[in-house]
Amino acid sequence: MVRVLISTGEVSGDLQGSLLVQALHRQARLRSLDLEVLALGGPRMHAAGAELLADTAPLGSIGLLEHLPQVFPTLKLQSRVNRELSARPPDAVVLIDYMGANVRLGKRLRRKLPQVPITYYIAPQEWAWRMNDNGTSRLLSFTDRILAIFPEEASFYASHGAQVTWVGHPLLDLAGRNPDRAEACRQLGLDPNERLLLLMPASRPQELRYLMPVLAEVAARLQARDPMLMVMVPAGLSRFERELQEGLESAGVRGRVIPAADADALKPSLFSAADLALGKSGTVNLELALQGVPQVVGYRVSRTTAWVARHLLRFHVDHISPVNLLLNERLVPEFLQEDFNANQLIAQAIPLLESTDERQRMLSGYERLRQTLGEPGVTDRAAAAILDQLST
Repeated sequence: MVRVLISTGEVSGDLQGSLLVQALHRQARLRSLDLEVLALGGPRMHAAGAELLADTAPLGSIGLLEHLPQVFPTLKLQSRVNRELSARPPDAVVLIDYMGANVRLGKRLRRKLPQVPITYYIAPQEWAWRMNDNGTSRLLSFTDRILAIFPEEASFYASHGAQVTWVGHPLLDLAGRNPDRAEACRQLGLDPNERLLLLMPASRPQELRYLMPVLAEVAARLQARDPMLMVMVPAGLSRFERELQEGLESAGVRGRVIPAADADALKPSLFSAADLALGKSGTVNLELALQGVPQVVGYRVSRTTAWVARHLLRFHVDHISPVNLLLNERLVPEFLQEDFNANQLIAQAIPLLESTDERQRMLSGYERLRQTLGEPGVTDRAAAAILDQLST
């Protein structure tokens, strides 16, 4: 029996982790390997065949004040996980994103299990917006290999002395499975004559508070301009569903929330039917780009967090969306903090809804992006690299 521990957090990490769990089981079968996967993740990883030691998907946060409510639940979870791993130590460890918690876990496991290979898959995007080299040195001090999903990520970590393999971006393995628009509309109960606006505001509780009111206002104003515009919101977590629906209703938006339990299965139809998406910056931007959905994105944190980042940490980036970071250009309109407001978003959304030229410009940029991300089969390459370390 070979036991692999995968650790991640937040909704996007749970998605990426679930794809890796499936690939690990496929690769293990090819090797006639009896495999057990333990996970710190979420329901997607459990459904993919991992034994869930703890549900970390609800614990994600960005910012100083935003992180405070998670401190004690995280410490309690870590204590329980430590006991579990002492009873069932892993033969290999895979860390997916989730910088703070995974750095602490990686350092702890390196001390306790020095012979166990530790792989960082989907490393934090220090190559894009690091504020200093401290995070890099902490990461490399306990990691045996980095499986990079971006070429720039591979180059950055290799230049710092890491053992790096570029495998490509795992979302490539999900592309190209969508129904045509007519079938998508049928599955969604959408009138084919209606246009569809997707709102994708939240995988963290703080994002409901800071992003959803602005997105709902934009949706209401766009619907006033075009009564045939329908709005749908896929919920990242089931506990968000009620608040999302209340956000739509309070803004007077005609739309519905897709329950979290149904969101993954309906995503291909949502992407096929969507004319535009408005939402947070993050992994979902790449997902929308690979599925050919025009988008406007942004992000907002508390005023305290923003002030500290700007004035004390000297945080500055040219782009916040992964699409723009990878292309090093402002293909996708993006707005940060005070600029994330309804007037700004509407000014960018209307041309993407109404101008064929604007839509085509973005779709052409998406194709250039696609060419930088590698080839499908990403998760199987990653899984093979992880299991290869057990035979060396």
